[in-house]
Amino acid sequence: MSSFLPRLVLAATLAWGVSAQAHDTPAPATPAARVAIGGAVQQAISLSVDDLRQFAPDQIVELRLPGKQTDAPASVLKGVRLRAVLERAKVLTPDHNTVKKLAIIASASDGYKVVFSWSELFNSALGDEVLVLFERDGQPLTAAEGPLALISGKDIRTGPRHVKWLQAIEVRQIVD
Repeated sequence: MSSFLPRLVLAATLAWGVSAQAHDTPAPATPAARVAIGGAVQQAISLSVDDLRQFAPDQIVELRLPGKQTDAPASVLKGVRLRAVLERAKVLTPDHNTVKKLAIIASASDGYKVVFSWSELFNSALGDEVLVLFERDGQPLTAAEGPLALISGKDIRTGPRHVKWLQAIEVRQIVD
């Protein structure tokens, strides 16, 4: 029993250290990372980077964002329109007024969330540049962004609706 206790303390300390490290830094990017699309959709789906690359060419968009400083080069982001992803899952719209009541919530693995209305995505120019990203400057996204991210490229300030480590997209009816 006396040799069991030190081993138990060591095992608990190591387990706590691994757990604490996992919360302090994002998980490394893996090719198997996926985004789940669910909520008020006909078919819940889960998409990987490879799945997104298979979308129709007219739904894969390159977006050029200026550098943060005037002398910084622009970044070229590549992704699929969120609208196309939602169309693949088939948003439930029992009548023409339902769309007026729908919110689309994009969530990161750390709990960060951003919201879009159905009208923003499907009935305005903004929807053309809300992208589920998988590439920056011809390369996979960095570990800081995760394998998948989301950005609203038409926003004046893109930061507040830039979801790094995109994990889920949920369609929700916000009023009855």
